[in-house]
Amino acid sequence: MLLRALSSAVERLPYTQLVGGSNPSARILLLTLFLSSCPITYSAPTSPAGPVYVLPIQGEIQKGTVYVVRRGVKAALEANASALVLDMNTPGGEGEAMKEVMATIAKFEPADQTYTYVNREAFSAGAFISASTRHIWMAPGSIIGAASPVTLGQEGPKELPPKFVSGYAAMIRAAAEQNGHNPAIFDAMVNKQIGLNIDGREIVAKGDILTLTTQEATRRLGSPPRPLLAEGVVSNLETLIQKTVFPGATIVKIQPTGFESISRWIITISPLLLSAAFLFGYLEFKTPGFGLFGVLCGICAFIFLFGHYIAGLSGYENALLLLLGVALLIVELFVFPGTLIPGLLGFALILYAALNTMIDRYPSDATLPTLAQLHSPALNLSLGFFGGLAAILLAARYLPETVLFRPFRLSTTSPTPSLPLELNLPPRTKGTALTDLRPSGTAEFHGKTFDVLAEGQFIPQGRGIRIHKVEGSTIFVEAIQSVKKKK
Repeated sequence: MLLRALSSAVERLPYTQLVGGSNPSARILLLTLFLSSCPITYSAPTSPAGPVYVLPIQGEIQKGTVYVVRRGVKAALEANASALVLDMNTPGGEGEAMKEVMATIAKFEPADQTYTYVNREAFSAGAFISASTRHIWMAPGSIIGAASPVTLGQEGPKELPPKFVSGYAAMIRAAAEQNGHNPAIFDAMVNKQIGLNIDGREIVAKGDILTLTTQEATRRLGSPPRPLLAEGVVSNLETLIQKTVFPGATIVKIQPTGFESISRWIITISPLLLSAAFLFGYLEFKTPGFGLFGVLCGICAFIFLFGHYIAGLSGYENALLLLLGVALLIVELFVFPGTLIPGLLGFALILYAALNTMIDRYPSDATLPTLAQLHSPALNLSLGFFGGLAAILLAARYLPETVLFRPFRLSTTSPTPSLPLELNLPPRTKGTALTDLRPSGTAEFHGKTFDVLAEGQFIPQGRGIRIHKVEGSTIFVEAIQSVKKKK
Protein backbone atom coordinates (compact mmCIF):
# COMPACT_ATOMS: atom_id res chain seq x y z
CA MET A 1 0.00 0.00 0.00
CA LEU A 2 2.85 2.38 0.81
CA LEU A 3 4.63 1.72 -2.47
CA ARG A 4 1.41 2.17 -4.42
CA ALA A 5 0.75 5.56 -2.77
CA LEU A 6 4.31 6.71 -3.45
CA SER A 7 4.04 5.59 -7.05
CA SER A 8 0.87 7.65 -7.52
CA ALA A 9 2.50 10.67 -5.91
CA VAL A 10 5.54 10.44 -8.14
CA GLU A 11 3.33 10.09 -11.20
CA ARG A 12 1.75 13.46 -10.42
CA LEU A 13 5.09 15.24 -10.18
CA PRO A 14 5.90 17.61 -13.09
CA TYR A 15 9.22 15.91 -13.65
CA THR A 16 7.49 12.71 -14.70
CA GLN A 17 6.15 14.46 -17.77
CA LEU A 18 9.75 14.95 -19.02
CA VAL A 19 10.48 11.27 -18.93
CA GLY A 20 7.03 10.04 -19.78
CA GLY A 21 4.36 9.78 -17.10
CA SER A 22 2.96 6.61 -18.63
CA ASN A 23 6.33 4.89 -18.72
CA PRO A 24 6.46 2.28 -15.91
CA SER A 25 10.23 2.16 -15.95
CA ALA A 26 10.42 5.90 -15.39
CA ARG A 27 8.07 5.72 -12.44
CA ILE A 28 10.13 2.93 -10.86
CA LEU A 29 13.34 4.90 -11.38
CA LEU A 30 11.94 8.06 -9.82
CA LEU A 31 10.42 6.04 -6.96
CA THR A 32 13.82 4.51 -6.21
CA LEU A 33 15.49 7.93 -6.22
CA PHE A 34 12.78 9.30 -3.95
CA LEU A 35 13.13 6.50 -1.39
CA SER A 36 16.92 6.70 -1.41
CA SER A 37 16.78 10.44 -0.69
CA CYS A 38 14.44 9.96 2.33
CA PRO A 39 16.31 8.15 5.10
CA ILE A 40 14.09 5.88 7.16
CA THR A 41 15.02 5.32 10.77
CA TYR A 42 13.63 2.66 13.04
CA SER A 43 14.01 2.65 16.77
CA ALA A 44 13.06 -0.54 18.62
CA PRO A 45 10.78 0.00 21.55
CA THR A 46 12.71 -0.07 24.77
CA SER A 47 11.30 -1.27 28.00
CA PRO A 48 12.60 0.13 31.25
CA ALA A 49 14.90 -2.21 33.14
CA GLY A 50 13.38 -3.99 36.08
CA PRO A 51 14.26 -3.21 39.69
CA VAL A 52 17.19 -4.71 41.56
CA TYR A 53 16.17 -6.90 44.51
CA VAL A 54 18.46 -7.07 47.54
CA LEU A 55 18.13 -10.07 49.87
CA PRO A 56 19.71 -10.06 53.35
CA ILE A 57 21.99 -12.95 54.35
CA GLN A 58 22.68 -11.63 57.82
CA GLY A 59 23.61 -13.46 60.99
CA GLU A 60 23.37 -17.22 61.38
CA ILE A 61 21.90 -19.04 58.40
CA GLN A 62 18.89 -21.09 59.50
CA LYS A 63 15.39 -21.98 58.34
CA GLY A 64 14.17 -18.41 58.73
CA THR A 65 16.83 -17.33 56.21
CA VAL A 66 15.35 -19.77 53.71
CA TYR A 67 11.91 -18.19 54.06
CA VAL A 68 13.28 -14.66 53.54
CA VAL A 69 15.24 -15.70 50.43
CA ARG A 70 12.31 -17.69 49.04
CA ARG A 71 9.95 -14.75 49.49
CA GLY A 72 12.46 -12.36 47.91
CA VAL A 73 13.21 -14.54 44.86
CA LYS A 74 9.51 -15.06 44.12
CA ALA A 75 8.85 -11.33 44.44
CA ALA A 76 11.82 -10.58 42.15
CA LEU A 77 10.56 -13.01 39.49
CA GLU A 78 7.06 -11.55 39.62
CA ALA A 79 8.50 -8.02 39.25
CA ASN A 80 10.79 -9.04 36.34
CA ALA A 81 13.80 -7.88 38.34
CA SER A 82 16.95 -7.14 36.36
CA ALA A 83 19.32 -8.39 39.08
CA LEU A 84 19.43 -10.16 42.43
CA VAL A 85 21.96 -9.07 45.06
CA LEU A 86 22.78 -10.90 48.31
CA ASP A 87 23.84 -8.54 51.08
CA MET A 88 25.99 -10.97 53.07
CA ASN A 89 27.46 -10.80 56.56
CA THR A 90 27.27 -14.25 58.15
CA PRO A 91 29.37 -16.60 60.27
CA GLY A 92 27.71 -19.62 58.62
CA GLY A 93 24.88 -21.80 59.81
CA GLU A 94 22.83 -24.93 59.13
CA GLY A 95 23.81 -27.10 56.19
CA GLU A 96 20.24 -28.01 55.17
CA ALA A 97 19.15 -24.36 55.25
CA MET A 98 22.21 -23.47 53.13
CA LYS A 99 21.23 -26.07 50.51
CA GLU A 100 17.71 -24.68 50.28
CA VAL A 101 19.01 -21.12 49.90
CA MET A 102 21.34 -22.21 47.08
CA ALA A 103 18.53 -24.06 45.30
CA THR A 104 16.23 -21.05 45.65
CA ILE A 105 18.81 -18.62 44.20
CA ALA A 106 19.24 -20.97 41.24
CA LYS A 107 15.56 -20.30 40.36
CA PHE A 108 16.25 -16.63 39.55
CA GLU A 109 16.41 -15.48 35.93
CA PRO A 110 18.52 -14.01 34.38
CA ALA A 111 21.07 -16.24 36.10
CA ASP A 112 24.03 -14.09 35.02
CA GLN A 113 22.66 -11.17 37.04
CA THR A 114 23.11 -12.65 40.50
CA TYR A 115 25.56 -10.95 42.87
CA THR A 116 27.00 -11.52 46.31
CA TYR A 117 28.22 -8.46 48.20
CA VAL A 118 30.41 -9.68 51.07
CA ASN A 119 30.02 -6.95 53.65
CA ARG A 120 32.47 -8.07 56.35
CA GLU A 121 32.05 -11.87 56.60
CA ALA A 122 31.11 -14.85 54.42
CA PHE A 123 32.23 -17.85 56.44
CA SER A 124 31.26 -21.50 56.03
CA ALA A 125 27.69 -21.67 54.61
CA GLY A 126 28.08 -18.05 53.49
CA ALA A 127 30.95 -19.08 51.19
CA PHE A 128 28.79 -21.85 49.72
CA ILE A 129 25.97 -19.43 48.99
CA SER A 130 28.44 -16.98 47.43
CA ALA A 131 29.50 -19.69 44.99
CA SER A 132 25.87 -20.01 43.82
CA THR A 133 25.86 -16.44 42.43
CA ARG A 134 27.53 -15.35 39.18
CA HIS A 135 29.41 -12.33 40.59
CA ILE A 136 31.19 -11.77 43.91
CA TRP A 137 32.13 -8.32 45.20
CA MET A 138 33.55 -7.35 48.56
CA ALA A 139 33.56 -4.41 50.93
CA PRO A 140 36.93 -3.13 52.21
CA GLY A 141 38.30 -5.29 55.03
CA SER A 142 36.00 -8.26 54.38
CA ILE A 143 36.73 -12.00 54.67
CA ILE A 144 35.45 -15.05 52.81
CA GLY A 145 36.20 -18.75 53.31
CA ALA A 146 36.65 -21.29 56.11
CA ALA A 147 33.84 -23.44 54.73
CA SER A 148 34.81 -26.82 56.18
CA PRO A 149 31.62 -28.45 57.56
CA VAL A 150 31.56 -29.14 61.30
CA THR A 151 29.10 -30.28 63.95
CA LEU A 152 28.53 -28.50 67.24
CA GLY A 153 28.70 -30.56 70.41
CA GLN A 154 29.31 -30.03 74.08
CA GLU A 155 33.05 -29.92 73.47
CA GLY A 156 32.78 -27.34 70.70
CA PRO A 157 33.01 -27.67 66.88
CA LYS A 158 33.97 -31.10 65.57
CA GLU A 159 35.00 -31.92 62.01
CA LEU A 160 32.81 -34.25 59.97
CA PRO A 161 34.13 -37.59 58.64
CA PRO A 162 36.02 -37.40 55.30
CA LYS A 163 33.11 -38.77 53.25
CA PHE A 164 30.83 -35.93 54.37
CA VAL A 165 33.58 -33.37 53.73
CA SER A 166 34.02 -34.83 50.24
CA GLY A 167 30.29 -34.49 49.57
CA TYR A 168 30.19 -30.84 50.63
CA ALA A 169 33.35 -30.14 48.60
CA ALA A 170 31.72 -31.60 45.49
CA MET A 171 28.61 -29.48 46.08
CA ILE A 172 30.53 -26.21 46.29
CA ARG A 173 32.71 -27.14 43.28
CA ALA A 174 29.59 -27.80 41.20
CA ALA A 175 28.10 -24.43 42.19
CA ALA A 176 31.39 -22.66 41.42
CA GLU A 177 31.72 -24.31 38.00
CA GLN A 178 28.14 -23.46 37.09
CA ASN A 179 28.69 -19.78 37.91
CA GLY A 180 32.12 -19.32 36.33
CA HIS A 181 34.28 -19.35 39.48
CA ASN A 182 37.49 -21.32 39.97
CA PRO A 183 36.31 -24.54 41.71
CA ALA A 184 39.77 -25.16 43.17
CA ILE A 185 39.46 -22.02 45.31
CA PHE A 186 36.21 -23.12 46.95
CA ASP A 187 37.49 -26.69 47.23
CA ALA A 188 40.41 -25.38 49.30
CA MET A 189 37.92 -23.58 51.57
CA VAL A 190 36.27 -26.92 52.42
CA ASN A 191 38.99 -29.56 52.26
CA LYS A 192 42.18 -28.76 54.14
CA GLN A 193 43.97 -31.79 52.73
CA ILE A 194 44.50 -30.39 49.22
CA GLY A 195 45.97 -26.88 49.60
CA LEU A 196 45.93 -24.42 46.68
CA ASN A 197 48.60 -23.43 44.15
CA ILE A 198 47.95 -21.09 41.22
CA ASP A 199 50.67 -20.38 38.62
CA GLY A 200 53.30 -21.88 40.90
CA ARG A 201 52.32 -19.62 43.80
CA GLU A 202 51.14 -21.27 46.98
CA ILE A 203 47.89 -19.64 48.10
CA VAL A 204 47.35 -21.95 51.06
CA ALA A 205 49.41 -24.92 52.27
CA LYS A 206 48.08 -28.44 52.77
CA GLY A 207 46.60 -28.88 56.21
CA ASP A 208 45.10 -25.38 56.29
CA ILE A 209 41.63 -24.13 55.28
CA LEU A 210 41.57 -21.29 52.75
CA THR A 211 40.26 -17.93 53.97
CA LEU A 212 40.69 -14.82 51.81
CA THR A 213 40.74 -11.14 52.70
CA THR A 214 39.46 -8.49 50.33
CA GLN A 215 42.93 -7.80 48.90
CA GLU A 216 43.70 -11.51 48.50
CA ALA A 217 40.35 -12.29 46.88
CA THR A 218 40.73 -9.45 44.33
CA ARG A 219 44.39 -10.19 43.52
CA ARG A 220 44.93 -10.76 39.81
CA LEU A 221 46.77 -13.92 38.82
CA GLY A 222 47.29 -16.03 35.72
CA SER A 223 47.59 -15.18 32.07
CA PRO A 224 45.64 -13.23 31.13
CA PRO A 225 45.38 -11.82 34.66
CA ARG A 226 42.02 -12.34 36.35
CA PRO A 227 40.81 -11.87 39.94
CA LEU A 228 41.40 -14.80 42.23
CA LEU A 229 37.77 -14.76 43.40
CA ALA A 230 36.10 -11.34 43.84
CA GLU A 231 35.64 -9.04 40.85
CA GLY A 232 36.25 -5.85 42.80
CA VAL A 233 35.88 -3.74 45.92
CA VAL A 234 33.11 -1.22 46.56
CA SER A 235 32.40 0.79 49.67
CA ASN A 236 28.64 0.14 49.85
CA LEU A 237 25.80 -1.76 48.27
CA GLU A 238 24.35 1.18 46.36
CA THR A 239 27.70 1.83 44.65
CA LEU A 240 27.88 -1.81 43.60
CA ILE A 241 24.44 -1.66 41.96
CA GLN A 242 25.15 1.64 40.18
CA LYS A 243 28.48 0.33 38.95
CA THR A 244 27.62 -3.22 37.90
CA VAL A 245 23.91 -3.28 37.04
CA PHE A 246 22.96 0.12 35.61
CA PRO A 247 22.93 3.71 36.88
CA GLY A 248 19.68 4.87 38.41
CA ALA A 249 18.43 1.35 39.12
CA THR A 250 15.45 1.03 41.43
CA ILE A 251 16.52 -0.86 44.54
CA VAL A 252 14.03 -3.05 46.42
CA LYS A 253 15.29 -4.39 49.75
CA ILE A 254 13.58 -7.44 51.21
CA GLN A 255 13.42 -7.07 54.98
CA PRO A 256 12.96 -9.91 57.49
CA THR A 257 9.55 -9.59 59.13
CA GLY A 258 10.45 -11.23 62.41
CA PHE A 259 7.84 -13.95 61.84
CA GLU A 260 10.26 -16.20 59.92
CA SER A 261 11.44 -17.89 63.12
CA ILE A 262 7.84 -18.50 64.20
CA SER A 263 6.87 -19.88 60.80
CA ARG A 264 9.67 -22.44 61.12
CA TRP A 265 7.82 -24.10 63.99
CA ILE A 266 4.46 -23.71 62.27
CA ILE A 267 5.73 -25.60 59.21
CA THR A 268 7.07 -28.32 61.50
CA ILE A 269 3.75 -28.90 63.28
CA SER A 270 1.55 -28.40 60.19
CA PRO A 271 0.20 -32.01 60.28
CA LEU A 272 -0.90 -31.47 63.90
CA LEU A 273 -2.59 -28.19 62.96
CA LEU A 274 -4.51 -29.92 60.17
CA SER A 275 -5.56 -32.76 62.49
CA ALA A 276 -6.73 -30.28 65.11
CA ALA A 277 -8.67 -28.26 62.53
CA PHE A 278 -10.50 -31.39 61.30
CA LEU A 279 -11.27 -32.47 64.88
CA PHE A 280 -12.56 -29.07 66.02
CA GLY A 281 -14.61 -28.75 62.84
CA TYR A 282 -16.27 -32.09 63.59
CA LEU A 283 -16.97 -31.13 67.20
CA GLU A 284 -18.45 -27.82 66.08
CA PHE A 285 -20.73 -29.66 63.69
CA LYS A 286 -21.88 -32.00 66.45
CA THR A 287 -22.73 -29.22 68.93
CA PRO A 288 -25.60 -26.74 68.52
CA GLY A 289 -24.91 -23.22 67.29
CA PHE A 290 -21.48 -21.70 66.71
CA GLY A 291 -19.19 -21.85 69.71
CA LEU A 292 -15.78 -22.64 71.08
CA PHE A 293 -14.96 -25.51 68.72
CA GLY A 294 -15.67 -23.40 65.65
CA VAL A 295 -13.36 -20.68 66.95
CA LEU A 296 -10.59 -23.21 67.64
CA CYS A 297 -11.01 -24.69 64.14
CA GLY A 298 -10.66 -21.22 62.61
CA ILE A 299 -7.58 -20.45 64.73
CA CYS A 300 -5.85 -23.66 63.63
CA ALA A 301 -6.62 -22.95 59.96
CA PHE A 302 -5.39 -19.35 60.30
CA ILE A 303 -2.13 -20.38 61.96
CA PHE A 304 -1.57 -23.02 59.26
CA LEU A 305 -2.12 -20.56 56.40
CA PHE A 306 -0.23 -17.72 58.10
CA GLY A 307 2.86 -19.84 58.74
CA HIS A 308 3.07 -21.04 55.14
CA TYR A 309 2.46 -17.52 53.83
CA ILE A 310 5.36 -16.15 55.90
CA ALA A 311 7.52 -19.05 54.69
CA GLY A 312 6.94 -17.94 51.10
CA LEU A 313 4.98 -21.06 50.19
CA SER A 314 1.46 -19.73 50.00
CA GLY A 315 -0.50 -16.70 48.84
CA TYR A 316 -3.93 -15.21 49.42
CA GLU A 317 -5.52 -17.42 46.79
CA ASN A 318 -5.30 -20.50 49.02
CA ALA A 319 -7.10 -18.72 51.85
CA LEU A 320 -9.88 -17.78 49.40
CA LEU A 321 -10.15 -21.39 48.23
CA LEU A 322 -10.38 -22.54 51.83
CA LEU A 323 -13.16 -20.04 52.58
CA LEU A 324 -15.02 -21.14 49.45
CA GLY A 325 -14.76 -24.77 50.56
CA VAL A 326 -16.12 -23.92 54.01
CA ALA A 327 -18.97 -21.94 52.41
CA LEU A 328 -19.94 -24.96 50.29
CA LEU A 329 -19.97 -27.16 53.38
CA ILE A 330 -22.29 -24.68 55.11
CA VAL A 331 -24.57 -24.74 52.07
CA GLU A 332 -24.62 -28.53 52.21
CA LEU A 333 -25.42 -28.65 55.94
CA PHE A 334 -27.89 -25.79 56.36
CA VAL A 335 -29.32 -24.85 52.94
CA PHE A 336 -29.52 -28.05 50.85
CA PRO A 337 -28.97 -30.90 53.33
CA GLY A 338 -28.56 -34.32 51.76
CA THR A 339 -27.63 -33.16 48.24
CA LEU A 340 -23.95 -34.19 48.75
CA ILE A 341 -22.58 -32.24 45.75
CA PRO A 342 -21.86 -28.94 47.59
CA GLY A 343 -20.40 -30.89 50.51
CA LEU A 344 -18.11 -33.00 48.33
CA LEU A 345 -16.95 -29.96 46.36
CA GLY A 346 -16.35 -28.00 49.56
CA PHE A 347 -14.36 -30.82 51.14
CA ALA A 348 -12.31 -31.24 47.95
CA LEU A 349 -11.55 -27.50 47.87
CA ILE A 350 -10.44 -27.58 51.51
CA LEU A 351 -8.06 -30.47 50.85
CA TYR A 352 -6.74 -28.83 47.67
CA ALA A 353 -6.16 -25.50 49.43
CA ALA A 354 -4.31 -27.24 52.27
CA LEU A 355 -2.13 -29.17 49.80
CA ASN A 356 -1.45 -26.19 47.55
CA THR A 357 -0.54 -24.09 50.58
CA MET A 358 2.43 -26.36 51.28
CA ILE A 359 3.78 -26.58 47.68
CA ASP A 360 6.84 -24.47 46.91
CA ARG A 361 5.81 -22.81 43.62
CA TYR A 362 7.66 -20.18 41.57
CA PRO A 363 6.26 -17.92 38.81
CA SER A 364 8.41 -19.72 36.22
CA ASP A 365 7.16 -23.20 37.22
CA ALA A 366 4.69 -25.21 35.18
CA THR A 367 1.00 -25.14 36.05
CA LEU A 368 1.03 -28.68 37.41
CA PRO A 369 3.44 -29.34 40.29
CA THR A 370 6.11 -32.01 39.91
CA LEU A 371 6.31 -35.17 41.99
CA ALA A 372 9.26 -33.71 43.90
CA GLN A 373 7.17 -30.64 44.78
CA LEU A 374 4.24 -32.82 45.88
CA HIS A 375 6.18 -35.29 48.01
CA SER A 376 6.49 -33.43 51.31
CA PRO A 377 3.12 -31.57 51.08
CA ALA A 378 1.26 -34.79 50.26
CA LEU A 379 2.92 -36.54 53.19
CA ASN A 380 2.00 -33.74 55.61
CA LEU A 381 -1.57 -33.59 54.29
CA SER A 382 -1.97 -37.38 54.67
CA LEU A 383 -0.64 -37.25 58.23
CA GLY A 384 -2.97 -34.36 59.06
CA PHE A 385 -6.03 -35.94 57.42
CA PHE A 386 -5.68 -39.43 58.88
CA GLY A 387 -4.60 -38.01 62.22
CA GLY A 388 -7.73 -35.87 62.26
CA LEU A 389 -9.86 -38.84 61.18
CA ALA A 390 -8.49 -40.96 64.02
CA ALA A 391 -9.15 -38.14 66.48
CA ILE A 392 -12.73 -37.78 65.18
CA LEU A 393 -13.41 -41.51 65.58
CA LEU A 394 -12.07 -41.45 69.13
CA ALA A 395 -14.10 -38.33 69.92
CA ALA A 396 -17.28 -39.87 68.50
CA ARG A 397 -16.74 -42.97 70.61
CA TYR A 398 -15.67 -41.56 73.97
CA LEU A 399 -16.30 -37.81 74.14
CA PRO A 400 -20.13 -37.87 74.47
CA GLU A 401 -19.73 -39.84 77.70
CA THR A 402 -17.30 -37.37 79.29
CA VAL A 403 -18.09 -34.47 81.60
CA LEU A 404 -16.29 -32.14 79.17
CA PHE A 405 -18.78 -32.70 76.35
CA ARG A 406 -22.00 -32.54 78.33
CA PRO A 407 -22.13 -28.71 78.63
CA PHE A 408 -22.04 -28.48 74.80
CA ARG A 409 -25.16 -30.51 74.14
CA LEU A 410 -28.79 -29.88 75.06
CA SER A 411 -30.05 -31.54 78.18
CA THR A 412 -33.19 -33.54 77.54
CA THR A 413 -36.13 -33.69 79.94
CA SER A 414 -39.47 -35.28 79.51
CA PRO A 415 -42.55 -33.03 79.74
CA THR A 416 -43.95 -35.70 82.15
CA PRO A 417 -41.17 -35.89 84.72
CA SER A 418 -43.48 -37.55 87.26
CA LEU A 419 -43.19 -40.85 85.36
CA PRO A 420 -39.89 -42.66 84.62
CA LEU A 421 -38.78 -42.34 81.02
CA GLU A 422 -38.06 -46.07 80.80
CA LEU A 423 -41.75 -46.86 81.35
CA ASN A 424 -43.14 -44.23 78.93
CA LEU A 425 -40.60 -44.55 76.13
CA PRO A 426 -39.07 -47.99 75.88
CA PRO A 427 -36.37 -48.68 73.23
CA ARG A 428 -37.56 -49.00 69.58
CA THR A 429 -40.48 -46.62 70.23
CA LYS A 430 -41.19 -44.85 66.93
CA GLY A 431 -41.71 -41.15 66.47
CA THR A 432 -41.02 -38.16 64.19
CA ALA A 433 -38.29 -35.53 64.23
CA LEU A 434 -39.93 -32.13 64.72
CA THR A 435 -36.65 -30.26 64.05
CA ASP A 436 -33.33 -31.06 62.40
CA LEU A 437 -31.26 -33.22 64.76
CA ARG A 438 -27.66 -31.86 64.62
CA PRO A 439 -27.36 -34.00 66.75
CA SER A 440 -29.80 -32.58 69.33
CA GLY A 441 -33.31 -31.39 68.64
CA THR A 442 -36.99 -32.05 69.31
CA ALA A 443 -39.06 -35.13 68.45
CA GLU A 444 -42.62 -36.37 68.98
CA PHE A 445 -43.56 -39.72 70.51
CA HIS A 446 -47.21 -40.70 71.15
CA GLY A 447 -48.32 -37.11 70.63
CA LYS A 448 -45.88 -35.69 73.17
CA THR A 449 -42.75 -33.59 72.58
CA PHE A 450 -39.33 -34.56 73.89
CA ASP A 451 -35.74 -33.30 73.53
CA VAL A 452 -33.64 -36.01 71.90
CA LEU A 453 -30.09 -36.65 70.77
CA ALA A 454 -29.27 -38.33 67.43
CA GLU A 455 -26.46 -40.87 67.36
CA GLY A 456 -23.73 -40.54 64.76
CA GLN A 457 -25.66 -38.84 61.95
CA PHE A 458 -27.70 -35.84 60.87
CA ILE A 459 -31.46 -36.47 60.83
CA PRO A 460 -33.60 -33.95 58.90
CA GLN A 461 -36.92 -32.57 60.09
CA GLY A 462 -39.92 -34.82 59.45
CA ARG A 463 -37.89 -38.02 59.30
CA GLY A 464 -39.16 -41.10 61.09
CA ILE A 465 -37.07 -42.06 64.10
CA ARG A 466 -37.03 -44.61 66.88
CA ILE A 467 -35.51 -44.67 70.34
CA HIS A 468 -32.21 -46.52 70.54
CA LYS A 469 -31.64 -46.21 74.26
CA VAL A 470 -32.50 -44.03 77.26
CA GLU A 471 -29.84 -43.07 79.77
CA GLY A 472 -31.13 -41.04 82.69
CA SER A 473 -32.87 -38.03 81.18
CA THR A 474 -31.17 -38.40 77.77
CA ILE A 475 -33.07 -40.02 74.88
CA PHE A 476 -30.83 -41.37 72.08
CA VAL A 477 -32.58 -41.85 68.75
CA GLU A 478 -31.75 -43.16 65.30
CA ALA A 479 -33.33 -42.74 61.87
CA ILE A 480 -35.71 -45.33 60.52
CA GLN A 481 -34.57 -46.58 57.17
CA SER A 482 -37.35 -46.06 54.63
CA VAL A 483 -38.49 -49.17 52.77
CA LYS A 484 -39.94 -48.92 49.29
CA LYS A 485 -43.24 -50.73 48.84
CA LYS A 486 -43.48 -53.22 46.02
CA LYS A 487 -46.20 -52.71 43.49
